Parts: sequence; structure tokens; C-alpha cells
Amino acid sequence: MVSDFLNLSRRGALRTLAAGGAAPLVASLGGWVGGAMAATAHPIFVLNSLDATVSVIDPATWTERSRIPVGKEPHHLYLTPDERELIVANAAGDSLTFIDPRSGAVLRTLTGIIDPYHLRFSPDMKWFVTAANRLNHVDIYRWENRAPVLAKRIACAKTPSHIWIDSASTTAYVTMQDSNEVVAFSLAEQRILWRIGTGAMPADIYGSADDKRLFVGLTGDDEVQVFDISAAQPRVAGRIVTGNGAHAFRAQGDKRHLFVSNRVANTISRIDMQDLKVVDTYPAPGGPDCMDLSADGRWLYVTSRWSRHLTVIDTQTKQVARQVRVGRSPHGVWTLDHAPR
Repeated sequence: MVSDFLNLSRRGALRTLAAGGAAPLVASLGGWVGGAMAATAHPIFVLNSLDATVSVIDPATWTERSRIPVGKEPHHLYLTPDERELIVANAAGDSLTFIDPRSGAVLRTLTGIIDPYHLRFSPDMKWFVTAANRLNHVDIYRWENRAPVLAKRIACAKTPSHIWIDSASTTAYVTMQDSNEVVAFSLAEQRILWRIGTGAMPADIYGSADDKRLFVGLTGDDEVQVFDISAAQPRVAGRIVTGNGAHAFRAQGDKRHLFVSNRVANTISRIDMQDLKVVDTYPAPGGPDCMDLSADGRWLYVTSRWSRHLTVIDTQTKQVARQVRVGRSPHGVWTLDHAPR
């Protein structure tokens, strides 16, 4: 189950921190980075799952400006495709909290959204999909008048985890963490199209720009599994060894490279989605989880799940540049000043 892996990951992270982690790198760069990164105008939002809050980080001073109370057990954030609202999915609170990504003001709260562990919009904003990690179903909503309207709740396999939707806004792909599979759903017909087995504990999922490949992080292993979905039925197309606990993705924005956080290995790998290989590795202490990337592509913002920090990585020097203290179990991270996703 999820709790078993969380304990395993935490132990791995604490061993790294006890051995010294990346503290020397943080100390050597800490004074310089504050000025160099102050060009970011909008706040960085970090979701604290165990505190049921969102930390609002000022990128000019690298301090926590405020904390926003949200619903119970939030796990993921999502910026609407029109970038008007940042949505916090409160899994155990059965609600969504909407935040202004420019000011940090809470705009509204929607209740009755059952177990929204993960969430994603179709690119055309006609569909909104949530994965119920505890209750084993996927909900497909129509997005009408800035609110979700349930089209269908589909029972599926064990522990739906992460969602990807294709560029045509027709198909949602969802990983099933405890039954080790990916399931494809038709959005218009609200039905299962196919399912395929994966390696151990599939977590995040990402689709290539041409919609021909899916990349799946295997949190129970040390690799990213690659699937060819160009035909009616999917097939395994390869594997990329990245590091123990391969978990979350963030695109570099060039339609070719993808960052993956290796939560147990305490590293982040940059992979080439065409050549299917690792091209860079960065230190990421404290159990790296979700990521965002600055607009210029230089600074990688990473939630350090077990050490209560937002970690900032310089992708040019490949070093930890700064850490900002946040709440307990930081998970999602988003900012309006970001590279293409």
C-alpha cells in the first residue's frame, strides 16, 4: 500500500540526510541565489499534505510569506489550462480549493468531489478528471461554467494514482498503483478502452508531444517504463533506469526532455524521450517528489517530502542552490512563472 512505500522512502531519505545530504552545496550557494532568482514575479505554491495547508513562497526573499488553510489531506495542485486558478485537491476532505495564482487569495471551495487524490484537465478544458486513490474509482467530469459536473464514476483497479490526458482531449490514462497497470479511458464515452500491466507501483505518467508514447514512473523500482500507444492496443517499448523510487515527472518544455524524481535515491534524472536514456542527474535531498520549472528553464523547484523543504536546484551547475522551510510532507508545487509543461 501507499503507507508501506512512504515508510521505505522516508528511511532512504533520512539515511542520505544523516550522511550529510546536500548541505555543503546549499551553504556554498545560499547567499548568491537570492538575488539571481529574484526576477520571478509570482509566488511559488507548495502543498503541505499533513498540515492541510499551502505555503506561499516569495521568490524575491525566499521566505514563506503565508500559509493557506485548505481541506483535509491535500495531495496535488493543478493550474487550470487558462492559468486563472490554482486548484488544490483535498483527498480526504472531498473538496477542491481554488486559489488565485497571482495573489494567493482563496477564491472559492467546491465540496462533494469524492476523494480527489490526483486531478487533471483536458487541454481544451471540456473535461476534468480525478483519481480516487482510497476508493478505487476514476471520475470524469464535464467542465461547465467554471465548475465540474459529474459525467460518470468508473470503478477500476486498486489505488488509482496519476492521470495523463492526450493533446486531443479524447483519452485519459491512469496508473493503478497497487494493481500495477495503466488503464485508458475514453472521455467522450466514459468507458475503459484498454489496460496493460506495468512494473512495481506505477505513479506519475506523462505522454509524449506526438501522443505516441507514455512514460510511467515505477516507484517500487528504479526505472521509467515506456509504452507505445500509437496503435489500438499498447505495448511495452522500453525502460529507462533512473534511480530507486522513480516517481514524478516535469517536462523541460522542449518536447524532448523530461525530469523524473527518484524519491528513494534522492536524485532527479533528466531523460531524453526520443533516445530513451538518462542525460543528466541532479542531487535532490529529502525524498524528492513533485517539481516545477522556472520560465527560463534554469531553476527546478522540488518538494522534499521527508525534510519539510522546498528545494531549488540549479540545472546549469547541477547543484542544490537553496532550501526553504515549509510544512509537513510537502507534495505538490506550482508557480505561474513556469516553463512550458
